[in-house]
Amino acid sequence: MTDATKRKARLSPADRRALLEDAARTCMARGGIREFTVDKVAAEAGVSRGLITHHFGSMDGLLVAVYQRMYREWIEVFDAPRPGLSRIEAMVEALVSPDLFNRDVLNIWLTLWGEIANNPVLRAAHRNLYGDYRATIMAALDEAAAANGRRIEAETVAAAFICLIDGFGVQRCVEPALLTEADARAACWAFLRPHIGEAGR
Repeated sequence: MTDATKRKARLSPADRRALLEDAARTCMARGGIREFTVDKVAAEAGVSRGLITHHFGSMDGLLVAVYQRMYREWIEVFDAPRPGLSRIEAMVEALVSPDLFNRDVLNIWLTLWGEIANNPVLRAAHRNLYGDYRATIMAALDEAAAANGRRIEAETVAAAFICLIDGFGVQRCVEPALLTEADARAACWAFLRPHIGEAGR
């Protein structure tokens, strides 16, 4: 038994799950859903194939776990406070930053999104996670609009804003030169200002 194998054998169940989730994400970033196989994920993690079934029940279970973690980490970054900025301003800055939009992250998202239409287990998880994501944006929009004495249809605006951001993310990762960070930021505010006002800008 190698030292690395011994170290992995001592990992807690939570750490083993995280190890497998990391390996799955690495595989997706490298080659999309074609790389998301039991053998490749297990090899990437340096563990036996049986650990995937033990911790997640199936590859669908691992897929959902990865999706949940991607959303959790995404929301933690984009909803984190930034000194001197309102909540919606902080969100815009996070959403146009390389922290959330880089090629590896995009490849993972595209892999997951591509599976939603064909995988009912993942689709059910998506409905819940998307709802939480949209609710977080709605709260920031309502807060910004109220600061300017406005009332808005926050649910509709949030849904459109998410579509805008998703499109920016794809474009910036596929061909970054065609949509710079400054371009994306300006476009976000061109969309948001008619609804919420200046939001401190």
